[in-house]
Amino acid sequence: MERRTRRGPPHGRHGPSGPKPVKEGDVVEVEIVEKSRRGDGVARVEGFVVFVPGAEPGQRVRVQIEKVGDTYAVGKVVT
Repeated sequence: MERRTRRGPPHGRHGPSGPKPVKEGDVVEVEIVEKSRRGDGVARVEGFVVFVPGAEPGQRVRVQIEKVGDTYAVGKVVT
């Protein structure tokens, strides 16, 4: 029986080189849906994970994106 293997690295929804729905400097309104293992709030923009330090699940906040990685972004709450 032939075994199939996956070629190449695993990719998230957008992959490491695909378009991301946010960029550094963007301000977006998000709902914090859960808390990360490190204690940051977690939101999603078109499925793309955004970590928000200091935010709690259930909050709806405006966030300025500070860093965008391959599979996630980090933002801070703005007023």
